[in-house]
Amino acid sequence: MQVHDLIGIGFGPSNVALAIALDEHRQQGRRFDAMFIEKQPGFAWHQDMLLDNAHMQISFLKDLATLRNPTSRFTFINYLHQKGRLQDFINLKTFFPSRHEFNDYLAWAAAHFGDRCAYGEEVLEVLPERRDGGVSLLRVRSRNADGQLCERLGRNLVVGIGGTPNIPDEFAALRQDSRVFHSSNYLRRVAAHPGAARIAVIGAGQSAAELFMELHGRYPEGQVDLIMRARSIRPSDDSPFVNEIFNADFVDHVYHRPEQERDALLREFWHTNYACPDLELIEAIFKVFYEQRVRGDMRHRFLRRHEVRGARAGANGIELDLHDLNAARGFSERYDMVVLATGYERERHRAMLDPLAPWLGDFAVDRDYRVLTAADFRPAVFLQGACENSHGLSDTLLSVTAVRTGEITAALNGAFATPGRRDRASPRVHEVATAGAAQG
Repeated sequence: MQVHDLIGIGFGPSNVALAIALDEHRQQGRRFDAMFIEKQPGFAWHQDMLLDNAHMQISFLKDLATLRNPTSRFTFINYLHQKGRLQDFINLKTFFPSRHEFNDYLAWAAAHFGDRCAYGEEVLEVLPERRDGGVSLLRVRSRNADGQLCERLGRNLVVGIGGTPNIPDEFAALRQDSRVFHSSNYLRRVAAHPGAARIAVIGAGQSAAELFMELHGRYPEGQVDLIMRARSIRPSDDSPFVNEIFNADFVDHVYHRPEQERDALLREFWHTNYACPDLELIEAIFKVFYEQRVRGDMRHRFLRRHEVRGARAGANGIELDLHDLNAARGFSERYDMVVLATGYERERHRAMLDPLAPWLGDFAVDRDYRVLTAADFRPAVFLQGACENSHGLSDTLLSVTAVRTGEITAALNGAFATPGRRDRASPRVHEVATAGAAQG
């Protein structure tokens, strides 16, 4: 069986960017045999949220390569040049392309590595291969679309699987009900409900705001309730000094802070990334509600300071038990469809890597995103998009993707030279990880 230098799980933007960085590193003389495994049948980036008129919230310069290597052929600028749209894009006078266009850019980049990605395979588990008194290789087991089991061996591993939909406990029993679904499945699922008359959107972030406006246009006679615990919809703060927290060099500052200070920093700036739609979108929603008041037709409702405390499926719809926090009263409402814009969780890598738990401890990582492992564990295991607590709020975003993959590429080069080393790890984190591994 062939042994790959690196196996990547997932082939979304993070691992596409890594494939680019490795490819450019290879051109400088070091060749890595990298193979990626992606469960989707082809490249797709939030395809069910590619809404009309939706645009990026970060600059196109934070693409897959520019901040690491502005001369790369995989920059968004070169993509526009290759597509013959560079001059027209300049005339748009924007840093924020449509989500449709950026998805096309990502797919264009991914297409260059079609021979290095196995699409349509879902990774089931990663197993340790013991040789020479320790774990020297990793066996990655996956299942393809035909149900066949596949196995690959790798010297190193990078996990970039993105987030999984966060389903609040109140809706856990309704996962199989087609009338309740997460925003990540929106376009696919909403098409099955052309006659919905009463719709609830649960959430306070960009997705909730976008979906409210989309449903407002999709169902011109329907009622849409926007339900959230917050008192108001707060805009994202993209002012220059605040936006510095998403700079790649800010990762160093965050990582090397004491844990208590780092936690306080994450809390302070939480609203720069979560529950913070664009101001333009907030103004559009406000205008919808204002025009209702002008007409005297209160079709939609903004149920702020409301909690969902229960949800039941019935023949005539989904019954939600709501609690008005301002009035301290509960009541029930029936909806034909409930859309959960409730964000994502980033813990799935733990279950996937559970067979390696005795060596990985508590999944603490070094500055280069490498999981700190026991001494007899030689493979390097890197995490992309699962290190927010240690590396800052930019970790799950495109903001640092290009630079991060350059750092991982450099760390991989070091891993080949000196297996098992702990580059730039803080002693405190290293000790905790080693103790956790020993206990496992």
